[in-house]
Parts: sequence; C-alpha cells; structure tokens
Amino acid sequence: MSHGIHTIDTGFVRPQFDAAYLMVEHGRGAFIDCGTNHGVPRMLNALQDAGLAPADVDWLILTHVHLDHAGGAGELMARLPAAKVLVHPRGARHMVDPSQLWAGASAVYGESVMESTYGRLRPIPADRVVEAPAGHVVELAGRKLLCLDTPGHARHHLCVYDEQANACFTGDTFGLSYREFDTAKGPFVLPTTSPVQFDPDALHASLRRLVALKPEAMYLTHYGRVTDVERLALDLHAQIDAMVAIAHAAQQDGGDATQRHQRMRSALSDLYGTRARTHGWHGDRAALLEILGMDIELNAQGLGVWLDSTQERSR
Repeated sequence: MSHGIHTIDTGFVRPQFDAAYLMVEHGRGAFIDCGTNHGVPRMLNALQDAGLAPADVDWLILTHVHLDHAGGAGELMARLPAAKVLVHPRGARHMVDPSQLWAGASAVYGESVMESTYGRLRPIPADRVVEAPAGHVVELAGRKLLCLDTPGHARHHLCVYDEQANACFTGDTFGLSYREFDTAKGPFVLPTTSPVQFDPDALHASLRRLVALKPEAMYLTHYGRVTDVERLALDLHAQIDAMVAIAHAAQQDGGDATQRHQRMRSALSDLYGTRARTHGWHGDRAALLEILGMDIELNAQGLGVWLDSTQERSR
C-alpha cells in the first residue's frame, strides 16, 4: 500500500538521485524535503498529479538543511500559501536567514556554480517556521508524524516516523541506496558522512533509534523506498566501523592532508566495490565511480574533518 505517499524525483544531479516525498491525507498534503530551487516545478506538478492545489499543503518537513534536501524551501514555500516549514531546532535559523548556508557553500564551490546548481536561497518568514525537537508530533489531517532527533550525518538532522504507514522518512541518516545497485538480494546501502558534522557514535545511535520502531520501510532521499530494514541497518553499522578504520589507517600512514584524503578515497572505493560485488552487482570500478564518485569524495571529506576534530578535542 502507498498510504498516500508519492515519491518525487527532484531532478538534482541525475535521475533517481534526489527524492522528495508528498504525503496526502484526507485532501491535505505535506512535503518531506524538497530538493533545490530547480526542483520546485516538479514538486508542484506532483501536487497537481495527486489532485491537490498549493493551498492544500499544510507542511514542508525538512529532514535537515543541506541544500540537496532544503535548498528550494524558500521558493517552494512562496507558492504554498497555507504551509509552514517544520525543521530541527538547530536548522531553523538557516531557513529564516540562509546567508550562512550560502556563504559556506559558496566558499567551497564558488558563486557561479552555486547559482547554476542550486539557485539563490530565499528566506522564509520566521512566523512560518516551526521547530521540531525530539518527540515533537505534527499532524496532517489527523495523521500523526513523530519527529526523531537523529544526529550523525548532521547535528540538525531529524527523521519522521509515520505510524500509519509504519515507515520512516530518513533523509541521510539511513544512508544512500541507489537503484542501480539493486540485485536479487534486494537493495544495497552505504552510509553518508557530511564534510563538517559526521559523528560515527551518534550515527550508530540514530540507526538503533530508527530500527527500534520496527518500521516496515524507510524512505531515503537518495533514493526511494527500501525494505529489509534490519539487514540494511546491520550493513550500515558494519560500514560505519569500516570507514572509521579506514580513516585511522590513512591518518597513521602519515603525509599531508591531500595524501590522507587520496588514501581514504581509494580505500572507500575498495570497500564499497567489494561490498557491492558481494551483493551481486556486476559493475567494474569505472561503473562504481560513475555512480558513487561524488559520494566517495564527500565521505572522504567528512572523515577528514572528523579526524581533525577528534584530534583537536584530544589535545
């Protein structure tokens, strides 16, 4: 059963890479994540296809404020006259004033790349932003959605448990599962770090928190609905530990930060390639890098920042 849940491909990067969701209950709607500004027409088209008008949307729920999940929030909200944004307390200020998000990303990618990739971020009036601390329950036409504090990928990350569907909307907490890796054994999954806030212990705890709900399915932003939740959670736990070991080994091998980063990239490619082939995927290394190259780069960056921060704390 779909339980009124519609998957929307936001069009970011490539097909079936970046999902948002529309939940429909008794003629009312809630979006969960929204992609970038360029995905807003797709969000509105999905709404129309579901038989709803923009005024029928009560909520835009953001799992976190990274731009592939929330970059289009301001533009979308400008088209949803009755909706409010629900966001983790740590992320709320970035929706009201996205200048810090823009400045941080622009420092890495440059203004022109930001404009073309994401579009200019639009502020959301403070009275339309609702903070969702751990345990907060939001209702969509009487349908209760439980917000869970799920750090590890980011400190401002929440997941949403939908009791009616017995499913969680997990943003990046439950990792990445691209359909290109599906085999007879089911979906393949790998963790995703973030360049500044990866915390392996917190991510382990967040995964346990989600699995304890015994959900039938997880709705991932990257990408789509997956089942076989307990197996995938075990895979994620094992890979988080393996990634931490890779990071420590790269650090111990010495050299500068660039050399460390390259060692981590290579070792992560080996890790995911070996696991994908064990899962029954038959692609070669070039195919692996075509699908996962950007994620491997970001995971290596996230591990590097985590190593540096743990060293700082130990001094």
